[in-house]
Amino acid sequence: QVQLEESGGGFVQSGGSLSLSCAGSGRALSTYSMGWYRQAPGDERKFVAAISWRRITYYADSVKGRFTISRDNAKNTVYLQMNSLNPDDTAVYYCAAGPHPLSKVVVSAWGQGTQVTVSS
Repeated sequence: QVQLEESGGGFVQSGGSLSLSCAGSGRALSTYSMGWYRQAPGDERKFVAAISWRRITYYADSVKGRFTISRDNAKNTVYLQMNSLNPDDTAVYYCAAGPHPLSKVVVSAWGQGTQVTVSS
């Protein structure tokens, strides 16, 4: 079973950027499709971005053109570069690992989450 740990969250002003990292341990992330989800207060956990083991990427419409997901299998790490942030991006961001195609129902491992807060 893989364990995931996110880092890089924080507070940023609208229009700013943040970079999230998700480090895996216990098993190589190269065997998984990886993704990022987010959950705002009172809302369900929603898909943000995913990357397959072939590095094919998928994005929610709300983040296309602003967020970039990438993976470094040698470092067993997945990244989420977030640009042009706005207050609607405020949420706890979770890293996820699972089979392809990745969806909430098939995720086999979640990270503990990292808070991203965007001020207006």
